[in-house]
Amino acid sequence: MFPPLVYVIVILIIALLNWLYSWRNPRCNGVLPPGSMGWPLLGESFSFFSRNTSFGIPPFVKDRMQRYGPVFKTSLVGRPVIVSTDADLNYLVFQQEGQLFQSWYPDTFTEIFGRQNVGSLHGFMYKYLKNMVLKLFGPESLKKMLVDVEQAANASLKRWSMEGVVDVKEATAKMIFDLTAKKLISYDSESSSENLRESFVAFIQGLISFPLDIPGTAYHKCLKGRRQAMRLLKNMLQERRERPRKVQGDFFDYVLEELQREDTVLTEAIALDLMFVLLFASFETTSLALTLATKLLSDHPLVLKQMREEHDAIIKQKGDADSGLTWSDYKCMKLTFQVINETVRLANIVPGIFRKSLRETKFKGYTIPAGWAVMVCPPAVHLDPSKYKDPLDFNPWRWEASTHTQRVQGVKNFMAFGGGMRFCVGTDFTKVQMAVFLHCLVTKYKWDPIKGGNILRTPGLQFPDGFHIQLSERD
Repeated sequence: MFPPLVYVIVILIIALLNWLYSWRNPRCNGVLPPGSMGWPLLGESFSFFSRNTSFGIPPFVKDRMQRYGPVFKTSLVGRPVIVSTDADLNYLVFQQEGQLFQSWYPDTFTEIFGRQNVGSLHGFMYKYLKNMVLKLFGPESLKKMLVDVEQAANASLKRWSMEGVVDVKEATAKMIFDLTAKKLISYDSESSSENLRESFVAFIQGLISFPLDIPGTAYHKCLKGRRQAMRLLKNMLQERRERPRKVQGDFFDYVLEELQREDTVLTEAIALDLMFVLLFASFETTSLALTLATKLLSDHPLVLKQMREEHDAIIKQKGDADSGLTWSDYKCMKLTFQVINETVRLANIVPGIFRKSLRETKFKGYTIPAGWAVMVCPPAVHLDPSKYKDPLDFNPWRWEASTHTQRVQGVKNFMAFGGGMRFCVGTDFTKVQMAVFLHCLVTKYKWDPIKGGNILRTPGLQFPDGFHIQLSERD
């Protein structure tokens, strides 16, 4: 007879082995895509968050594509995930929003952005918030905002030209944040006693990092930055309530009106999370794209030459170099829009777009179980040589073709701004800011790269050393 302790140990070992087997071989009413679930609870999170300095498809995804194919299973931060690098599956996921799939992010993301942020809401509430945002970022509002964007760009560039060496990433982030914060909440960084953007800088540093909430980690700093920013926004909302303005002057006034309506569905928590997301999304991604665009133009003098010719022609046609841009001028920037598309295709600022399967879904012989997360991987499509010739080359002219077939394929093959009904509502605002800034830059200034410009992905895009240039007026 063995001692009772031996039986207990044997039972525990059997239970542990059974648990490990179940973890590595999830149950499914069909055939799961191939792949590895990694370590229990941790999954393959460490590999996913590992750093790389490539413009190519992230090593985590590329290695598994080569091993398993375009659709594979994994586990990230304890959650089973189907990763899709297949354009057809990506299209299905976006088009079946609310039917087969719905927007979803890991719990760590909702802790960062708020549990009632616009990305986590569905149905009527999502459409309601989307319509609210379009009041600020819709085409009619952007036409009126064009002059403000141009003035901000000109003022910033003039100041940079007198400062010597400027970090484009930091400088454009400040420029865009100040403009957006003014439109959203009438925030003025020069007169405010508290630095709102500093809270967002702390927030950004840990946004896409391993979710370990321990002092000293990037994730802990990220949560701390969110708390600071939310405290400032809540104080501003309370001050606005106590001293309401007679005329609606910014988006905060509009939100306050909505909160005060008797039949409103808006809550203070949703309103504050919305403000937080809008402030973050409006400046961080655009400043990254502008930094990369400036670097790519520096590295490709022919593109820069033709960009200058396009924008000089716009000014010449106006006949007055000092008159501001019109909406018609903006719409004439053909090559500029091609440069923007090519920049964001290469930038792949968002490494993954998450959805959750609402029902069991069959795709090309595989089964996606209900409740599993699906991560659409834009870089894998944007850098696929079968869809983009020499995909790592900066070639704005690849966007010249506009046949019907190519436009239809473009919906599947270009996801820099999302897709389906959750296509980013700030896309037009981003394009306006980029196009107007580039117009002011190439028509009035020249620049020399000084240092930096190296990229780092963790897996989100970063410029760890910035991109420092010396700006001077054109002859």
